[in-house]
Amino acid sequence: MNIFTQGLRQTLVVAVMAGCAFSAQAKIEQVRFAVDPTYPPFESKTPQGKLVGFDIDLGNALCAQMQAKCVWVESQFDGMIPALKARKFDAILSDMGITEERLKQIDFTVPLYDTHTQLIARKGANILPTVASLKGKTVGVEQGTVQERYALAKWQPHGVTVVPYGDQAQVESDLVSGRLDAVFTDAAQAAIGFLKHPQGKDFELAGPIIQDPIIGPGTAIGLRKGDSELKSTLDNAFAEIKKNGTFDQIQKRYFATDISIQQ
Repeated sequence: MNIFTQGLRQTLVVAVMAGCAFSAQAKIEQVRFAVDPTYPPFESKTPQGKLVGFDIDLGNALCAQMQAKCVWVESQFDGMIPALKARKFDAILSDMGITEERLKQIDFTVPLYDTHTQLIARKGANILPTVASLKGKTVGVEQGTVQERYALAKWQPHGVTVVPYGDQAQVESDLVSGRLDAVFTDAAQAAIGFLKHPQGKDFELAGPIIQDPIIGPGTAIGLRKGDSELKSTLDNAFAEIKKNGTFDQIQKRYFATDISIQQ
């Protein structure tokens, strides 16, 4: 090995070490989260236009742990995955369940929490989440949700009319007006949101919860395929807020039951 080659190799080693040090020190400065603000208690807007809710508090806690700035981008739920791919934001934090279909398009963080899926119907209607009970009836769902996918696959082929809506507020409005016989939705969202409000006083969660591979194993943050740095950073931040009790404090503000993932 001549002096020139030896010197070149030493220079390359120093450059690689410097690059590693820089990578170790580099951190994510900002995360743009997509949310659908028609879905309390996960996310909604105050009369003053401020975003509030469980997912908002969770995202802010993750950003605080990461020492990064949170930026919230409002988006309709059914358009979030295409918009994520188009880089209109960095991540989806909007009660999005992990499903096999979504995993073909995007990545997810570790599961964050798990809420149940259930029907809402008028009190005394005796409606159950079965084909026999729902045949000839009309069920509303929000577009792009696991509830829509399940209802279209399991109920619609057997005489149940499934009506997708652009946002949850529209679904609930048509249930109250009588255009729908039932709504298929997130049970936690219904129990703390719609059913707690005056317009929900004549309605209730109907029948048992639905568990199915279409529904998925829980909720996580959606990410672009291959965005491993953001995934790792968010996973580590979530592990820390679980360990230090921050996640538990946040969930108790919104839910009467424990929605954390049980190990």
